[in-house]
Amino acid sequence: MLGGMTAPTFSHELSVASALAREAGALLLAHLRAGFTVEHKTSADDPVTVADREASTLIMTALAAAFPADGLLSEEETDDRARLGHDRVWIVDPIDGTKEYSTGLPDYCVSIGLAVGGEPVLGVVYAPETDELFSGVVGQGVTLNGQPVPAPGSGPDWRIAVSDTEHGRELHAVLLSGMKPSGSIALKLARIAAAQVDATFTMSPRSEWDIAAGHALLRAAGGDLRRRDGRPVRYNRPRPHIEQGLIGGTPAALDWLEGQLRGHRLPVAHLGLTRADPAWTLLPESDRAALDGHPGVNVRHASGEVLALLVVNPGTRQVERAEGDAFHLDRLTRDVTRALGTLQS
Repeated sequence: MLGGMTAPTFSHELSVASALAREAGALLLAHLRAGFTVEHKTSADDPVTVADREASTLIMTALAAAFPADGLLSEEETDDRARLGHDRVWIVDPIDGTKEYSTGLPDYCVSIGLAVGGEPVLGVVYAPETDELFSGVVGQGVTLNGQPVPAPGSGPDWRIAVSDTEHGRELHAVLLSGMKPSGSIALKLARIAAAQVDATFTMSPRSEWDIAAGHALLRAAGGDLRRRDGRPVRYNRPRPHIEQGLIGGTPAALDWLEGQLRGHRLPVAHLGLTRADPAWTLLPESDRAALDGHPGVNVRHASGEVLALLVVNPGTRQVERAEGDAFHLDRLTRDVTRALGTLQS
């Protein structure tokens, strides 16, 4: 009870989202059988297909009809800023893991989340290739294909789901035990919630649609997802992107992993850095004075040290400064390009 009122169960919302996830999954499998052309938004790491767009239209149209008072946000739709005036917002990724989907790998999913007051409260993640439907509501637990999931693991051999892209580029050289590379982050979070793995982290930023449903599932299972600097992730923001890497998992695994990331000095990107961010203090005093208020300050850092700095005019995408270790500057440039589009040197 809250203020004399019963807390919402979201049973209707969960039923609708679950049915839509399965319907969208069937559409994705049909496109795989028929074949399709792959396009790219900013790079080879950022593909899009007709299946993404059709699945998005299917889900968004049905959600708008079922919940006309709610806001909507999808990776594949033009952002309707009217969502900012809504307390309840559906956040959708019709295919999280399009790169895997488009190359014939099974590690992709349909992701449908509901945020209320900026907090993720309901999540449905469906993996079509394995016919796994993860669903849950915060305070009510998580199910996998309708069955309650097992209790979280207790260690000490923690299983850490990591990005296959980040693993291929640099994590393979890190002596961090238990790493399991895979594609979709939404599916990683769902598998943590279902006790199939224990924790995850990223070095690069993600967007709200990548993580909203999985974050809700993780919270429903007693875990959490947060920014690498420890601050919480909030949803339905004017710019729906989390500007830095993330870390999430069940409580004990999360504590262990945070210590490991510090010990291994694993870097993290932070885009659009401002003086309100903890990483701002890592800049030299002269840069803090010169860059204060600039909308395009981007860094990659680890253990209190800035490894790369990239200053870009977001409007023109003109690079104004590019400094630091070549390897880390290349990684940072990829992150900024994915966020803004092709940069102008």
